[in-house]
Amino acid sequence: MASTFPKPEEKTLQALRDVANRLRIHSIRATCASGSGHPTSCCSAAEIMSVVFFHAMRYRSAEPGHPSNDRFVLSKGHAAPVLYAAWAEAGYIKEPELLKLRKIDCDLEGHPTPRLPFVDVATGSLGQGLGAACGMAYTGKYFDKASYRVYCLLGDGESSEGSVWEALQFGSHYQLDNLVAIFDVNRLGQSEAAPLRHDTDIYRKRCEAFGWNTYVVDGHEVEELCGALWQASQQKGKPTAIIAKTFKGRGIPGVEDADNWHGKPMPKDKVDSIINTIEGQIQTNKVLPIQSPTQDVPQINTGSIKMPSPPAFKIGEKVATRKAYGLALAKLGNTNTRVVVLDGDTKNSTFAELFKQAHPERYIECYIAEQNMVSVALGCAARNRTIAFASTFAAFFTRAFDHIRMGAISQANINLCGSHAGVSIGEDGPSQMALEDIAMFRTIPGCTVFYPSDAVSTEHAVCLAANTKGICFIRTSRPETPVLYSQEEKFEIGQAKVKSYHLFPYKKEACVVRLPWSQNRLHLKNSLTVVCNGGKCAILNKTPDYPRKEV
Repeated sequence: MASTFPKPEEKTLQALRDVANRLRIHSIRATCASGSGHPTSCCSAAEIMSVVFFHAMRYRSAEPGHPSNDRFVLSKGHAAPVLYAAWAEAGYIKEPELLKLRKIDCDLEGHPTPRLPFVDVATGSLGQGLGAACGMAYTGKYFDKASYRVYCLLGDGESSEGSVWEALQFGSHYQLDNLVAIFDVNRLGQSEAAPLRHDTDIYRKRCEAFGWNTYVVDGHEVEELCGALWQASQQKGKPTAIIAKTFKGRGIPGVEDADNWHGKPMPKDKVDSIINTIEGQIQTNKVLPIQSPTQDVPQINTGSIKMPSPPAFKIGEKVATRKAYGLALAKLGNTNTRVVVLDGDTKNSTFAELFKQAHPERYIECYIAEQNMVSVALGCAARNRTIAFASTFAAFFTRAFDHIRMGAISQANINLCGSHAGVSIGEDGPSQMALEDIAMFRTIPGCTVFYPSDAVSTEHAVCLAANTKGICFIRTSRPETPVLYSQEEKFEIGQAKVKSYHLFPYKKEACVVRLPWSQNRLHLKNSLTVVCNGGKCAILNKTPDYPRKEV
C-alpha cells in the first residue's frame, strides 16, 4: 500500500473486527432459525462487509434508496444473511427481524430482491451482479455525473461465469473508476473446490489483463481491506478489483475451510458453542459512524414521457419496423434527456444508430456481449435514474434469458428490442431467425410484448414502452412493409386492432394433415372463414356477416 494511506486508529480497526464477528453471529443465528441458508458463505465475507459498510461506503442508513448513496451489489446472492446483518448493524433492520429469514411473511428472502429498499437488483443466479454494477457506475459517471461509488461483492465460484468477464471488459473499456469489484476467494464452491482454489495470483493477473487496477489482500485483515478500498478511491481512469483471500466458514470451529458445508445451517445443538467462541473475540460494542453521501445527484423526471409530434409516416409508404424503432428512439430522446440506448454491435441493423447520431452522449455500445448488455441496462435503470432501451437481433436475446428473468425479479423497468424476427430473413439461415422470442418473453412475469405491424404502431410501441412498468419487449422486422395506420391512430396496451378478415378457397372434402403444430396444413375447397379468439380457432362453412376488407 502507498505510504500516504491514512491508516485508521487501532480502536477503529478493532471496532471493524468486532462488527465482522457480529455479522457472523447474526448470519449463523438467522440461518439456524430458518433451517436453511448459507452461513459459511456469509462468514468468509464478514470482514469485507464490515469494512465496506462501516468504513468505505457513504450513505444514509435511514434512506437506503437515496439517489446520492453509494451503491452495493451482492453478486454472491446466497450470502444474503450477511447483507441483512449489515443493515441491522446500520440500524435499518431490527435485529429480531433477522430470525424471520426465509419465512413466507418476511421480505428477508434466501436471496436478495428489491422488495427490500436497500437492494437495487435481485441476485442469486450467479455471475450477473457485476454487469448491473457496471450499469450503475456508468450512470453515475456519465449520466448523473455524481460522486456516488459502486461496490460489488462476487464469489470466486461465480467467476467461472463468462458474464463476469464480459462485465470486467465493459468496466475497463469505459474507465469506470467509480466501481470496485471485490472477489471473495474462499476456495470452496458448492460441491467441491473452485477451479483456482486459493491461487490469488492468477486472479490478479486475469483482472489486470482485463484492464483493472488490482490488489490482493488478506480478506480477514480489516486494515488491508481499508487500505485497498482507500487506494481504489484514489484511482483515476480504471475500475478496481480487490482479490480477497478468505476461508469459507471463518470462525466456526471444525467447519472453517472444510468441504461439504455449503448451504447448510449449523446444527442446532452446536450453535450456542459456536456463538460463544465468536463472541469471545469481540472486544467492544462501539457503533461506527456512517459517512454521509455528497448531495450532487441531479433531480430528474422519468415519468409521463410523450412524443413531441405524431408519427410522420404516410399510409402505403414502405418502412421497416426496425428503422421506425430507431427513428422513434431519436425522437423520444429529444423529449427526455434520461432516455438512454444500449446495443450489442448491431446498431446499423437495429437502427439504434439513429439515436446515437442524435444523442451520442446517451448511447452505450455494449459490443457482442448480450448477457452483459441486459445486466448493464438493469443497472442503468436502477433507482429510476434512466429510461433504458437495449437492442440486438431478437434471436440473440435467447442467450441472455436468465439475465432477463432476473430483471423481472429485480422489478426492473427496461425496454428490450429484438429485430430480424421470423421467417422474413429466411435467406440468412436459422441462426439469425428469431422464432422462439415471443414465447420466451411471454414467460417473463409482468413482461409486456409489442409486435408492431407497421412504422406508426412501432413508434407508438416505443412511447408506450417508455411509460410502462416492468420489462417490455418490442419485436421488429427487417423487410420494408407498408404503413397501415394513419398518423392520428391511437394505441393502447391490451387493445387489438383488426384490419381485415381474409377469405380463401377450399376443396370440397376437408382433410387435416396431422403434423407438428407449426406444420399443420388444411386442404379445403370453396370458401370459409377462420375465426380466432383467445388462442382457439373455429372453421365455419358459412361466412358470417362480418365486415370484410381485402388486403
